[in-house]
Amino acid sequence: MALPLDEMTKIDIANIKMLVFDVDGVLVRRGTKIHQVGNTTTLETKVIEQEEIEQIKKLSSLGFVINISSGRGLYMLQEMFREVLPFVALTYENGSATWYKGKIYQHINSFEDLKDIFPKLKAIKSEKIKGFEPKEFIITIHCTEQLPEIENVVGQYPNLYTIWNGEAYDIGIKYHQTKALGLRMASKIFKLKKENVMAMGDNYNDAELLKKSGLPISADKTRVNGRFFVPLLGESLPANILMAKIISLVG
Repeated sequence: MALPLDEMTKIDIANIKMLVFDVDGVLVRRGTKIHQVGNTTTLETKVIEQEEIEQIKKLSSLGFVINISSGRGLYMLQEMFREVLPFVALTYENGSATWYKGKIYQHINSFEDLKDIFPKLKAIKSEKIKGFEPKEFIITIHCTEQLPEIENVVGQYPNLYTIWNGEAYDIGIKYHQTKALGLRMASKIFKLKKENVMAMGDNYNDAELLKKSGLPISADKTRVNGRFFVPLLGESLPANILMAKIISLVG
């Protein structure tokens, strides 16, 4: 049974060397405004808050690797976290690749698996579709609500998954194109073992990420399990609360 974060002690994090954070609802507030007309796509996203910028810098100075794991694309993540890029690694598009200090480590090639389904998804006509988010390795379709037409098309491809996160569908390769893959490969980059990794997430596509970490932290225990959980109270973001806790224990 998950324990409240208040009960975490210095002993619990003695072996932790890398902190992995989901983005939406964890490091930044939820919500992506997207508007697509023809070949013109307009995107507006949230950015990291100043207090978290200082926390990330502090944790980096204490020797922790900070890994941001997201379904978002690299360029968008770089804009969201521009002020902390020297202090973080970005694992993007559900584990497909990792960016660290200007170098990109590609973990999977999804071109052959997704090239045939993309035009079929583009052909779906519905006012509920807000637009396709620019991505390299996965397909993300923003919608006002769930759309059976999208699920039916993906269902024709047994090797693909589709995940609805409340505002968009992520489509990728089953069992391979996941945040768990990203965690495994990021751990290799930094030569770390499972027991060296703490991971925090709040949504269904974070479940495998948390399972593969040595110390899973749930930012929404109604959706994902963790050894500890952060109560959804007040205005503070879950990552803000967790980083403050770690700094209080080791800083």
